[in-house]
Amino acid sequence: MDNIRFRALEISIQRKRKPVEFPQGKASDYFGEMTFNSSAMKEYLPAEGYRQLRNVIDKGGKIDRKTADLVAAGMKAWALAKGATNYTHWFFPLTGLTAEKHDSFLDPIEGGKAIENFSGSNLSQHEPDASSFPSGGMRSTFEARGYTAWDPTSPAFIIDKTLCIPTLFVSYTGEPLDYKTPLLKSLAAIDKAAVDVCRYFDKNVSKVHATLGWEQEYFLVDSALYAARPDLVLTGRTLFGNASAKDQQLEDHYFGAIPQRVIAFMQELEIEAHRLGIPVKTRHNEVAPNQYECAPVFEEANLSVDHNQLIMHLMENIAKKHDFTVLFHEKPYAGVNGSGKHNNWSLATDTKENLLSPGKTPLENQRFLVFLVNIMKAVYDNADLLRAIIATPGNDHRLGANEAPPAIISVFLGAHLSSMISLIEKSDKKISLTARKGNSALFKNLPRIPEILVDETDRNRTSPFAFTGNKFEFRAVGSSQTCAPAMIVLNLILADQLKKFKSDTDKLIKGKMSKDDAIFTVLKKYIHESKNILFEGNSYSQDWVEEAARRKLSNHRTTPSALKAFTSRKTVRLFEDNKVLSGRELHARHEIHLEDYTKKLQIESRVLGDLTTNHIIPGAIKYLNTLCECVQRMEDVLDRHTFSMVSGSQVETITEISEHIAKVKTFVHEMLEARKAANRITDAEEKAFAYCDKVFPYFDKIRYHTNKLELLIDDEIWSLPKYRELLFVR
Repeated sequence: MDNIRFRALEISIQRKRKPVEFPQGKASDYFGEMTFNSSAMKEYLPAEGYRQLRNVIDKGGKIDRKTADLVAAGMKAWALAKGATNYTHWFFPLTGLTAEKHDSFLDPIEGGKAIENFSGSNLSQHEPDASSFPSGGMRSTFEARGYTAWDPTSPAFIIDKTLCIPTLFVSYTGEPLDYKTPLLKSLAAIDKAAVDVCRYFDKNVSKVHATLGWEQEYFLVDSALYAARPDLVLTGRTLFGNASAKDQQLEDHYFGAIPQRVIAFMQELEIEAHRLGIPVKTRHNEVAPNQYECAPVFEEANLSVDHNQLIMHLMENIAKKHDFTVLFHEKPYAGVNGSGKHNNWSLATDTKENLLSPGKTPLENQRFLVFLVNIMKAVYDNADLLRAIIATPGNDHRLGANEAPPAIISVFLGAHLSSMISLIEKSDKKISLTARKGNSALFKNLPRIPEILVDETDRNRTSPFAFTGNKFEFRAVGSSQTCAPAMIVLNLILADQLKKFKSDTDKLIKGKMSKDDAIFTVLKKYIHESKNILFEGNSYSQDWVEEAARRKLSNHRTTPSALKAFTSRKTVRLFEDNKVLSGRELHARHEIHLEDYTKKLQIESRVLGDLTTNHIIPGAIKYLNTLCECVQRMEDVLDRHTFSMVSGSQVETITEISEHIAKVKTFVHEMLEARKAANRITDAEEKAFAYCDKVFPYFDKIRYHTNKLELLIDDEIWSLPKYRELLFVR
């Protein structure tokens, strides 16, 4: 059996569930045991060191060198007790991945001996090479120096016997070369702006923090089948493949029973996640075959972003132990559900209140409406920027298809809240949010069925930005993306909008209008200005595309088009006024995203050319030769009349295969020429558009004919695993 596909299938079929070694006791007994959390701090730090560190974490400020030394000594003692041998500053460069450079605790001393050493300076700052990370032209290749700086608000953790310290990453001249730095700045901005508005209603509020609960979708594929598909290995998605006769059309996979091999993987993942303090709560089958999801409970946004990066790392490593490969690509298989990373975002106060909960009293309702309307206005004013931060080549395949929201940014509130918003706009006097009228529960009169309470809003799975009871769910983020850019922009646009709201309201109050009337007047104005962003219906429909155009809402269908928002005057003003990023830093990020887009399409184009030339066409020609020999032998042994009657279908197949081979070769050649022309372009934006408009269209043209060949060629000759095998082999 020399066919690589059959060898991979044989290995895959023989896989068995690998037993998971469960720790002793309940999950709560070992939760967070590998993190330097508050309990570990109390145990390993002197009282003064613990007090100083907690004060910085809870209230902000800087840690002095003496405190840093105390924390480093305690952290080292804790890490060594857990078996750690090395430490690293763990950071998020602009690749969207994590990075780390390991150093040993070991330091040689006199007499051929050694000690374990870890100082406050080792903890607080490190100097990785910054030359090979994306910088968008802010740093020359020879300017290698960069700095990482400890983020004390995200606990250090141990993985693979290495103490990992979450850090920021900046250049020698201070420009942020990461996602954490602007994220922390955006969190500070929303804290200040939201506190100022909250004090209209409650003078006791002194801090507001953003919360995030992500939902991580992903595919699993058997590692042997994965290795037999070079396109999956090199690009993360299948560049060709005919649809399986059965995929998700029976809707039998969603929330179905989880296969045993997958359960074993999930169980080990949850154990390791819980040990690292990641509060993973939910696991289930997703819509497409071999697609799954995991989700934690809500956490403070900075910590939650770190935990999402860490969970993706864990998933990749643990999957290998179970002979799986995790696919985070937004669209690894054409024609079935893609994978997103839903960002459930809300705001919480230090008085333990959720600012996006409608509340039970008129005062709480009024505060809720203030934040609701300001979010609506912020999204309306910055829709292009929200589209830009989710723009990737992978997400271009996903948006608007199979449960993913479209590229048009809109807001879903649900019928009840939408009617309230409309009522405020049309009313001449202030109102409070009213309770839902009619039945507030389902199944009230059915015996043995507990009462099911109805939420204030339904769910709309086609909406990119939907209110879901006490939070907004930003569904358009891609599964392979870090959560950080979405959180940066959501925090920032709301902070900026709340500052405008406070200014507009205070002006009316200074003009002798009552506070309540001033708030109502400003909200009414904002609703009138931004109501076009609200949409309650099916976002997949062509009617909505046409209606959105009438409302003058943008519809950027490709990444190069969407990325233009990064460098608009509005975006630069937004980031600079709130001291999150400079115009130069935004232009650098724009260039980084353009280059990333171009390089990924360049790689896909090369892989597509290689596979068609080295796998598909040779297999097709081999089968074509077999058919031709068969026809020739028939002609030798049959009389002319019989031969003409029986050979027609074979000749027709020969002709069809020959035509598809010719089309593939022609389109691959034309794609190569288009790529050469694009590569001669030096301007990053122009080059990205050339790949988008001139190179990428050939992908579907080539795929159409290779998929037809897959249907025509003998199954034993086809050398690459097919969709029916990738999606269903357990």
